[in-house]
Amino acid sequence: MSFVTRRITWPRTVRIIRTIHPPIDLFEDIADPADWEALASAEAKFNPRVRQSIGDLAKVPVPRRVTGPGASWVMAPFVHCSPLRPGRFSDGSFGLYYAADSTEVAIAETVHHHARFMRATNEAPGWTSQFRELIGAIDADLDDVAGQPQLLDPDNYGPSQAFGSERRAAGSNGITWPSVRYPGGHCIAAFWPDVVSIPTQGAHFAYHWNGTAVDYVKRLDSGGLWAVL
Repeated sequence: MSFVTRRITWPRTVRIIRTIHPPIDLFEDIADPADWEALASAEAKFNPRVRQSIGDLAKVPVPRRVTGPGASWVMAPFVHCSPLRPGRFSDGSFGLYYAADSTEVAIAETVHHHARFMRATNEAPGWTSQFRELIGAIDADLDDVAGQPQLLDPDNYGPSQAFGSERRAAGSNGITWPSVRYPGGHCIAAFWPDVVSIPTQGAHFAYHWNGTAVDYVKRLDSGGLWAVL
């Protein structure tokens, strides 16, 4: 398969996640990442739910972990991955940090996946879920798969998941590609937490479900309302 590895330098990346996911204290602390397993084990003796909230630390090698304020937003998708939540470039057996090059692209990508979930669970119409915007940056060599239609199919993720697994095993930092949901936009998928910067929190949004599609997005701090075309 033909692809190029090139430097991706974006001063602003945007990731949008559900607001129900709280920060993970262990990752926000100044503790050495090499000590996380021992700290988690000690805390679990007093609070059995600690291990569940922290996730599977073994998914991320110590040298590739990040720590400090905001670090849990980066670590979470890697330690809480699951085959029940696959993505374009992962079958769920390993995590990825997905982000876009603008808020509009990130919203378009998440609207698609949120709508698919709402249809599958037959949810009633209404303002359903709230999301938070994470603003970060990237300066890393990534595999660019633009021009590879078999990896950019709107619905069939089989070939792209196999490609992602192969490239991660080969030591790649991650993948970049033109957004399938927002023409002109671009996305990234980082294979490890230390590939991207620790983000800061941006705006909050709510998505409106009309019974068949997400038709409106509301920015909660300003009250701005966007129609989803």
